[in-house]
Amino acid sequence: MLLIQNGLLYDMEANRRFRAVLLVRDGKIAEIAENIPKTEDMRVVDAEGIHVLPGLIDAHSHIGIAQEKLSVQSDPSNEGTNPITPCLRAIDAINPMDSAFHNALAAGITGVMTGPGSSNAIGGQFAFIKTHGRRVDDMVVLAPAAMKLAFGENPVSNYGMNGNIPSTRMGIASLIREELFLARQYFDSEQSGGGQTSFGMECYRDVFERKIPLKAHVHRTDDIFTAIRIAKEFGLELTLDHCTEGHLIADEIAASAFPAIVGPSLASRTKDEVSMSDFKTAGVLQKAGVTVALTTDHPVSRIQYLPLCAALAVREGMDEWAALRAITIDAARICRVDQRLGSLNPGKDADLAIFDGNPLELKTRLLFTVINGEIVWQN
Repeated sequence: MLLIQNGLLYDMEANRRFRAVLLVRDGKIAEIAENIPKTEDMRVVDAEGIHVLPGLIDAHSHIGIAQEKLSVQSDPSNEGTNPITPCLRAIDAINPMDSAFHNALAAGITGVMTGPGSSNAIGGQFAFIKTHGRRVDDMVVLAPAAMKLAFGENPVSNYGMNGNIPSTRMGIASLIREELFLARQYFDSEQSGGGQTSFGMECYRDVFERKIPLKAHVHRTDDIFTAIRIAKEFGLELTLDHCTEGHLIADEIAASAFPAIVGPSLASRTKDEVSMSDFKTAGVLQKAGVTVALTTDHPVSRIQYLPLCAALAVREGMDEWAALRAITIDAARICRVDQRLGSLNPGKDADLAIFDGNPLELKTRLLFTVINGEIVWQN
């Protein structure tokens, strides 16, 4: 058991800080109270004046797949041979020995959504995993966790330049729409008792049962609207990932009721479609009523800078509690793991980030990272 005394706990559900004692038992948060008696079998952490948060979450990354050193020589996150590859599974490519996992732990990041890149119109299945472990199967929280789509420049530049489809934004939308049409036919046929099981279509089951969302790589306003249009056409869930020009159409995104995962705002503006990248986007969307998470898009920007991205979003107008939620409970909700992660509630996984001050201040140091009740990183 682990007992954290005298800490300033962050209640992400109620946007408040309060002093209390937190008890961890069997990898779960067992109790939060003003006083919990110590016993001999407890490891005690005296957190006097220390800030205790739920473990931080990056809602979109390629950690473990696009490893920083290896990505220089090749692109391991994109199967660049076919623009439609829905059956790819992130869990088959994640290397837990990627040094970025240590960087994540050293920043208090305990959960990440990771998966294929954006070269393909349909890229495959993301997974939500914890950042500590040696075997990916033991790190998984949810897999599959989303189906990756990509709009805009990347699929066009990867295929259209070679004379293949898609060579236009219309081509991307057409490919996605045709694939979803065939998947819907497949599941309709199954319900009517006809047809045969198809490996190529079964990967869409959780999508059409609305258990997981389409995860759309979108930067420009027109790509955002196309993703929304297609998701609504097929009655599917959707997250708007990157959402770079989202601040220009914040009210329309809010009306769609789809959440946004904003970033990587810390990265260079290397393409035309990210020319309006700005840290103000998250705050504009949040104030319009959009549920927002933040992303580093690791390794596009390095995963350990997630708290810095939240701080810069606050500097550019985002509410401080909204920024904290964007890397904790709101990120967990968007990734559909909030029943286990994202807040300090009894019964949830004991994934904690313990700082010596406000995590949105640059001088603040991380002291402990806890995953499943185990201290896995200590300053």
